[in-house]
Amino acid sequence: MKADHAKVSHQLHIARGQIDGLLKMVDEDAYCIDIANQIAATTALLKRVNAMVLSAHLEHCVKNAASGEDADKKIAEVQNLLQRLMN
Repeated sequence: MKADHAKVSHQLHIARGQIDGLLKMVDEDAYCIDIANQIAATTALLKRVNAMVLSAHLEHCVKNAASGEDADKKIAEVQNLLQRLMN
């Protein structure tokens, strides 16, 4: 992975804490809207981390592959990921 390991790891630890908090909220039968808001916040965080990883992939892996025979494979990988993200 070419993304900043420390930043990605830190953000994922935050997301894990948010998920732990969500589980506690569910166990404690918290208000549905509060749970939904926390899910939205966690989802947004994970999307930002995914964007960091994908951006690094484009800047390094795809750029390097563009000059070689792996270019089509790397582009297809990104296209497949974008397709899944859009659904």
